[in-house]
Amino acid sequence: MSKIILSCAITGSIHTPSMSPHLPVTGEEIARAAIDAAEAGAAILHLHARDPANGRPSADPGHWAGFLPAIHVGTDAVINMTTGGSAVMTLDQRLAAPLRFRPEMCSLNMGTMNFALYPMARRIRDWKHDWEKSFLDNSDDLVFKNTPKDIAHVLKVMGEDRGARFEFECYDIGHLTMLQHFVQRGAVKPPFYLQFVFGVLGGMAAEPDTLTHLKRTADRMFGADYHFSVLAAGRSQIPMATMAAAMGGHVRVGLEDNLYISKGVLAESNAQQVRLIRTIVEGLGREVATPAEARALLGLKGKEAVTL
Repeated sequence: MSKIILSCAITGSIHTPSMSPHLPVTGEEIARAAIDAAEAGAAILHLHARDPANGRPSADPGHWAGFLPAIHVGTDAVINMTTGGSAVMTLDQRLAAPLRFRPEMCSLNMGTMNFALYPMARRIRDWKHDWEKSFLDNSDDLVFKNTPKDIAHVLKVMGEDRGARFEFECYDIGHLTMLQHFVQRGAVKPPFYLQFVFGVLGGMAAEPDTLTHLKRTADRMFGADYHFSVLAAGRSQIPMATMAAAMGGHVRVGLEDNLYISKGVLAESNAQQVRLIRTIVEGLGREVATPAEARALLGLKGKEAVTL
């Protein structure tokens, strides 16, 4: 087995500030959380921005500038900027900051889907901000738009034009078929880094049989030209990550995906989750990749090519 890449998704756009006091919101909080996660062993930092005034997901490059330079200086970990942003943003909004900062790596969602967050609203009694409840409740009529035209555009402007490599986020098996389509079109070159995403209502449930089916399908489609990683939302985060590590894959943790460290206990930091999964994967005999090793494994352009 190759060395295992630990990714950490620091804040995301799904959880709201009322769900946990430990969710990073301000630029300083996001930067500190990211650097601490890297020091704990995360080679890749998957990043979103928030409005520091109210914690709302943000596409504003000015909000990104509140933490990206500090992360760039404070750690050698790979900066991976979302192009998914939030499902309520337009594609132009989602791309505004990545186009400006030219990261080594971007996420890329591989299909349009329902993206239902509304069950989370039932768990919260005290809301910190006015926007949170409606944001969650209105997701019962939310479609996360990622059409083939959208995907082709991101591949062109971020990949071909700016040299970024991609974390291909696959929420369903049809997303592998879509990636295969773009490989056949010559729009994507190996090695491919597939992120199997479980537990979002509208995508795949976190079930071991589904993971093995995805792995077999990816083997058939992409042969030796790909690496896979697994993230699972909520309580399935660590069990599914452990299974992925045992299968030779890579893993992603972080407060974007799960706010807890154990049943009923909120994680106090992203680094706490990184340390937990690192202990588990090293117990399985896997060696954690450094940022330099992750760059070599995924064919990234290098930290010096990022515009910050």
